Parts: sequence; structure tokens; C-alpha cells
Amino acid sequence: MPSLTSLAPAGPTATRSRTTATARRLMAICGTLLAALLCALSVGASSASAHAALTSTDPADGSVVKTAPREVTLNFSEGVLLSGDSVRVLDPKGKRVDTGKTAHVGGKSSTAAAGLHSGLPDGTYTVAWKAVSEDSHPVSGAFTFSIGAPSKTTAKVSTGGESDGTVGTLYGIGRYAAYGGFAALVGGCVFAGLCRSSRPVRKIAVGGWVTVFTATLLLLLLRGPYTDGEGIGGVLDLGRLGDVLSTKPGAALLSRLLLLGAAAIFLAVLFGSYTRRTGDAEVDARRRQDLAFGLGFGGTVMAVGLAATWAMAEHASVGLQRQLAMPVDVIHLIAVGVWMGGLASLAVTLWAGEPIERAAVRRFSRLAFGSVVALVVTGLYQSWRQVGSWGALTDTEYGRWLLVKVGLVAVLVGIAAVSRRWTGRLTDATAEAEKETEAGTEAESASEAASDAKATTEARAEAGTDAETAAAVKAAQPARTGAADAAIDTPAEAESAGAESGEAKSGEESDDGDPVRAAQLARQRAAKGKATTRRERDADRERSGLRRSVIAETVVAVVLLAVATVLSGTQPGRAETEQAGAAATQPGRDRLNVDPVSVLIPYNTGPKSGRGKAVVMIEPALPGDNALHVFTTDLADRPVDVPEVKLSLTLGSKGIGPLRIPLERLSTGHWSARTVQLPMAGTWQLSLTVRTSDIDQVTETRNVKVAQ
Repeated sequence: MPSLTSLAPAGPTATRSRTTATARRLMAICGTLLAALLCALSVGASSASAHAALTSTDPADGSVVKTAPREVTLNFSEGVLLSGDSVRVLDPKGKRVDTGKTAHVGGKSSTAAAGLHSGLPDGTYTVAWKAVSEDSHPVSGAFTFSIGAPSKTTAKVSTGGESDGTVGTLYGIGRYAAYGGFAALVGGCVFAGLCRSSRPVRKIAVGGWVTVFTATLLLLLLRGPYTDGEGIGGVLDLGRLGDVLSTKPGAALLSRLLLLGAAAIFLAVLFGSYTRRTGDAEVDARRRQDLAFGLGFGGTVMAVGLAATWAMAEHASVGLQRQLAMPVDVIHLIAVGVWMGGLASLAVTLWAGEPIERAAVRRFSRLAFGSVVALVVTGLYQSWRQVGSWGALTDTEYGRWLLVKVGLVAVLVGIAAVSRRWTGRLTDATAEAEKETEAGTEAESASEAASDAKATTEARAEAGTDAETAAAVKAAQPARTGAADAAIDTPAEAESAGAESGEAKSGEESDDGDPVRAAQLARQRAAKGKATTRRERDADRERSGLRRSVIAETVVAVVLLAVATVLSGTQPGRAETEQAGAAATQPGRDRLNVDPVSVLIPYNTGPKSGRGKAVVMIEPALPGDNALHVFTTDLADRPVDVPEVKLSLTLGSKGIGPLRIPLERLSTGHWSARTVQLPMAGTWQLSLTVRTSDIDQVTETRNVKVAQ
């Protein structure tokens, strides 16, 4: 069966230059989009930490109770993992008054309770909590309640649950690398086993294994600092590995490392004994048949096991229908790996100019189509399970990222349709090439046979004459050496023979006497062969079209994988909606009729266009949850946008802060933060930074009072 490298003759140089320019543009776009999404990964790390949302507390946040409670109870939207100091209760002087033991209530993993000492005096108490949600993300917060009547408090709150910026960024990159490595490993192995094995495909599969192994090891070391809110130095504390491995996420990471050890043996067999060719087709076929079942079964088990290490520790393991959600998530991940990893394998095969049969391309096309069907079916179920309502698609961060993912999948499917059309043309072109090759071979064979017969007849007729002439010449000439005999040839023949002997001699001297020259000649031959391969590759119109579409698919797939990683680190829309509903119905918020606090802050960054006014509104300006809005206008009170607005709050008298408030732009000149937790009353310092250009910005401070 002919390979794709021999389907068409060499084409014009313009085609090659256009192909190279297209490839460079695609690589530039890929790099830009990937960098942007990695930034989104790191920027979204803080907001992604609110998976298990605090839905209610007893006593309620900000409430005043008549008598001291026996314990403090917290209820979450999903299960949480607790440690001994997950809940700390501080009296007005900042002294701990809890018993130091935190446990679930009635065995329910979505609750946490801490007992209190008896005989607590009246005053305002601060509760600081931290935990790890069942989908592996750390959560933390604080709230207050009062016994008898509110009072001043000196408690310093340090929940320790928010991840360090550097640790959070590295953890997010590690998660993305693990997903990408898994896709390359699974897709490369499937492509090598069912379609075509080559050196570039082996690099994809082995590179995927190395990537996922390194990323998993990094995640295991970062897990402790990530959940405890410590800096990068916490990685060196290997003593906490025992605590990490005792949790569900830690056990999943360890299981992944063990499975990768078995996967290394699988790779050695797949790219060793299974794909090795001895020259005897019958022996090779028998060996491949003997290994096929074992490799297929073992590869399936390892792929399912590796995918399960994600399913058992992330979104699928919590919430409703988890017994169904985890198998569905495994199928979804394997389909992603087969499709995206297979795309990368096909792309590098086409780019390297490796010969690949048309049947192998069509086989992968059918395999990719089946993977897309599985992705759509499992993705629809996961979307319903995580979003819950149509409104959550646009009102929650998870829903908006999901819409981006759906759009990218639609683009990817559209490009895949183009690839399938190129595959069809490729098949037709190959069939025509086969017919032309067969006809040309037959005509060439007949012509060669006729020429050989004619040459034989002429040779026999001339043989006698040549022999007589040679004898006469030899008799007339004196005896000569072999070198002198060569001089009787015609000048052209002598020159040709001398050139050939010189090349041979030079080659022998290069190989035997000058290893540097021999290495140089070898590099030249390799470069020439590579240029020839690239020329043949770029000359085939069908092959070039398929290569461009496959590279475009791979670019979009890389971006899609980054979006999927962001989604896996974002609070599901269903949980966010439930949290908002619980906060709206929580008692104790309407106990006082307090007007929102509003602060007017003029700003001037220097240029004329950098002058304006900002209004900061905090509602209801009480301890606990608050809504914060920032409005920017010009001097004529018209809404105006600025490139960046940053805000933080500090309660210096209590040593709290600065608490940096992430702001979301809602409309022109309007930024908002829906949930701002202020642990206690007092005079807070508000710091507002307004940037009006790349270099012009100003920071203004004002005091705001948070009532009891």
C-alpha cells in the first residue's frame, strides 16, 4: 500500500513558503492563547478556592444570642476534610475558647463543629475556619457572633486557608501539565497501536508520560503548602507528606504515580517488541498478534486507572449522583486523551514527513469521531450536574467558562470536519496514484525489456570486432601497468573514471582517515535527506491541506485543555447558586436598620484625562458578608472606564489586613465584589488604586466605619 509521501511530485517553492508561513502563524497564535489562559489560570486561583461554600452557621453570622452556646456549627454546600484546628473561636481579647477538637456532626461530611468552654462572658466572639473541600480545594473564612450584647474585640484573625500566590500559580500550572501529559500519553499510545507507530509518535507518548509523572510529583509536594496557605518554602517540609497522603487527594496522587510505573513497562513493550520489524512480515505479524490482546487489555486498565485518579478527587466525587458521575468523568477524560493526544500524534507524523498509510488516517478519523460523540454525551451530563439551571450559565463564573469551552468545542468540531474532507480527498488521490503507478510500471517494464533485447543483440555483433581491435592494440603497444592501461581510454571516459575513483578514494579517506570529515559528510547527507523529505511533504496538496487542518485542530485543542483546567478549579454553578440562596435566607442580617456606607474619592493621575471621581459603597457595612461597589466617573459625573481598579481594606488597630478585594467589572464605570467578609466592627482604612494608562496611576486612602 503506498504511503502518503509518494502521492504527488514536488511542487513549487511558493507552496512551501505559504505552508511555512501558515505554520508559523498557527504556532504564534497557539503560544499567545496558551499564555493568556495560563494567566487566567493563575489569576483565577483565588476565586477557584471557594468550592465547598459556607451555607449557614449556628450561631448565625453577626447574631446576638442570650446565653453562651455549647458549640459552634458550620454547614457547607459539600463535604469538607477537617483538621484539629479547622475551627477556632476567639473571645474579645483574642484568646481561644474552643476545646481544640473539630469534628463532623452526626457523621455528615458537609458539617463541622467545635465545642466551647463553659461560662463564657458576654461580648463579641470571632470564629475563624479553614478546611479542604472534597474536590481537593482549600476553603477558609471568618464570622462573628455576640453573647448578651456586642462588644469591642482585639481578636486577630488568620484563617491560613488561602494559598500563597506563588504556590497557587505553580499548583495551577502543575494541574494543567498533568492533564496535558495524560492526553499525550493516552492518545500517543492509542495512535501507535491502532494507526501508525513512528519516532515522532513515540516522542509524544514518552513525553506525555514524563510530563504527567513530573507534574504529579510536583503536585504532591505542593499539596501541603497549598492547603495550609504557606509559602513555597513549605515544599521542603517532607514531614507533612504523611498528612497529605492520608487525604483523598493525596491518595489519588500517590495512586497515579504507582500506575505511571506500570505505564512505563507498557510503553517499553508497545514501542519495543510490538512495533519492532525484523524484515520477515510473517514473523512480525505473528508477534504483534500475540502481544495485541495483552497490550489492549493492559492499556485500557491503566488508562481507566489514571483517569480515575482525577475522578475520585475532583468535581465528580462530590455532589449529586456521584456513583454515576465518576464513571462518566473517566469516560470523558479518556475520550479527551484519545482525541487530543491522537491529534498531536497525527500532526507530528505529518509534519515530520513520516510515511503513513491512507487506511491509518481513515482509522484515526473514525476513532476521533467516536471520541467526539463520547465527549458530547458525557459533557452534557456533566454540564447539567454542575450548572443546574439556564440562569447559572451566565450568572456564575463556572457557567461563563463552560460557554467558552462549548464554543471552542464547536470550533474544533468544525475544523475536524475540514480534516475529514481532506482525508477523503487523500484517499481518492491515493487510489489514482496507485493506478498511475501500476500503469507506469508496466509500460516501463516493457520498454526496459525491449531495450535489453536490443542491447544484447548489438553487444553480440560488436563483441568480435572489439576483441580483434583490442588484441591488435595490445600487440602494437609495449607492456604497461594497470594505470598505464587506463590511459588508452577516451578523454571523456578517463575523466569520468578519474572522478569516480577520486570520489571513492575521498570517501574512503574520509571514513578511514578523517573522522571529523566523515561526521561532516554524514551531517550533510542527513540535511539533504531532511530537505528532500520536507520538499516532498510540502509538494503534496492533499497532505499539506490535511497537515494544516490537523495543526489547527491541535492549536484549538491546547487552548480547550487550558479552559477545561480552569473549569476544574472553579466553583460549580449549582454550588454557587445554592450558596447565594442560603446567604439570602440566613437570619440575623436584618437585625439592624443600617444604611450603606458611601465614600467619595477624587483622583488625579496627572494628565487631563486622568482626573475623575470614584464612589465606593459598602452594604450593609456590618461584620460578616457585605457587598461592595465602585463607581468611576469623570468630573462631569459621567461614567467612565479605567484600565484597572484595585481596592483593599485594613483594620490596623486589630492587626487585620490588608484584605485585597477582587473586583469584577459589571458595566461602564461599575466594578463590584459580591461577597466581602469583614470579621469585626471598627474603623477600617480603605485603599483605592486607580490606573488610567500604562504608567499613570494613583492610590488614595479613606476611613470607613463598620458598625456593630
